[in-house]
Amino acid sequence: MPLSRRHFLAAAGLAALAPRAGWTAPATPFTLGIASGYPHPHGFTLWTRLAPDPLAGGGLSGLDVAVRWEIADDDAFRRIVARGEAIATAGWAHSIHIDVEGLAPDRWYWYRFTALGERSPVGRTRTAPAAGQSDVRLALAFASCQQYEQGYYAAYRHMAREPLDLVVHLGDYIYESSWGRNHVRSHGTPEPVTLEDYRNRHALYKTDADLQAAHAAAPWLVTWDDHEVQNDYADDRSQMLDEPAAFLARRAAAYQAYYEHMPLPAWARPRGAAMRLHTRVAFGDLALFHVLDARQYRSHQVCARPGRGGSNTPPAAECPERLDEALSMLGREQEGWLYEGLATSRARWNVVAQQTLMAQADRSTGAGQAFWTDGWDGYPRNRERLLTRFTDTRVANPVVISGDVHMAGVADLRVDFDRVDTPVVATEFCGTSITSHGPNRKAADSLLGRNPHLKHADGTQRGYTRLDLTRERCLATYRVIDNVRDRASGIRDAVRYVVEDGRPGAIKA
Repeated sequence: MPLSRRHFLAAAGLAALAPRAGWTAPATPFTLGIASGYPHPHGFTLWTRLAPDPLAGGGLSGLDVAVRWEIADDDAFRRIVARGEAIATAGWAHSIHIDVEGLAPDRWYWYRFTALGERSPVGRTRTAPAAGQSDVRLALAFASCQQYEQGYYAAYRHMAREPLDLVVHLGDYIYESSWGRNHVRSHGTPEPVTLEDYRNRHALYKTDADLQAAHAAAPWLVTWDDHEVQNDYADDRSQMLDEPAAFLARRAAAYQAYYEHMPLPAWARPRGAAMRLHTRVAFGDLALFHVLDARQYRSHQVCARPGRGGSNTPPAAECPERLDEALSMLGREQEGWLYEGLATSRARWNVVAQQTLMAQADRSTGAGQAFWTDGWDGYPRNRERLLTRFTDTRVANPVVISGDVHMAGVADLRVDFDRVDTPVVATEFCGTSITSHGPNRKAADSLLGRNPHLKHADGTQRGYTRLDLTRERCLATYRVIDNVRDRASGIRDAVRYVVEDGRPGAIKA
């Protein structure tokens, strides 16, 4: 391919990179893979980031680089249906986000990029069915919590081989902190604070070949949780009660790096410390995904430990502040947006994609109750408002998918969890982590014993959850790997639950 002047300058800059000890320049700028996301009936978003030196800022300095993209309706690219060119700039870490339009609904496509005289791997993605299309089926996987040091991404290797229409990531895509035991690999750098720090941390995770394969196999939807910035942060308050202006500067850096590494549409581009992430994505009339952001707008956690922000697990009797009607996990504006979307939805299944266990989880080991304040139990009135909306507006088949707690869980959702005679209004499937350590068997059994609405709880296994949706049912299959410390680990189905159309509550399949 002939080089334009911009291509030539960028290639010259690449050749001039000074190698570090033990570092060899890769043959490609596509070291972080390719990805797609946010399918709609006539298109989707394509992503890549050029990074020939991925763990040291990317390696392209201040150069602008032309990137060509192509979409075909066959994997050999004999029939190219769309193409174009974008400029990858240093200001956005040489990432590009292409919002594609003009394609046919309910079709699979293949895509690739070319830059600096090199061609990327080929990715596979699809458009969504059009509204009103009948006989639609949907297979998706959802995942969360992939602490790089605590295991390999064998789960993603298996996910990439499944015939999935969609992947939904529910947060903790990276971890800012090093914690846990028996690490199999290392972050190799201190906790990120600056934009370059967060870019390098994302790049480290993105260099994993199994994660890249899962991104290349199907379109993704994404939302974040706390570790994309800092553990347990809430709006402008950090876990360590840093000065708010300084913390918001750190949050702005983290948000920009997140955008630079995800297949997010251009409308999600951050502005300083603010970034719109919540959205709705339809898959024909079969499913409507309400993707939530439970970090950026939430009220500060109550009853924190002295001198700290973030979570605590106080006895319920010692934390009446938890019941304050003003507390919101989502922020009042996002709450209103969600309620409007639920009320107007005509989808057969309404999937609320959000970060953490929504079901009440009494964590006491003795008399009385105790609740973890960083989850929905810290915002019970917000949870009541949401669950009440499911019934008041007659939302069709609400299903909540969750992550964060590193534990596979299945729950019946009630407006009043302390009254087992009240009706079930929705079903929750909480996925275990990809790698992050979870609670032991004793802790999970204790939760099951104290919370009768929980039907399943297991924190000892790592993996992801597959959902198969038809007009008649939603089938959840918990897929768990044999050994998180083995890159080549096998996988198996641990347990399956089904929700039937018009009947909230999960039944073991």
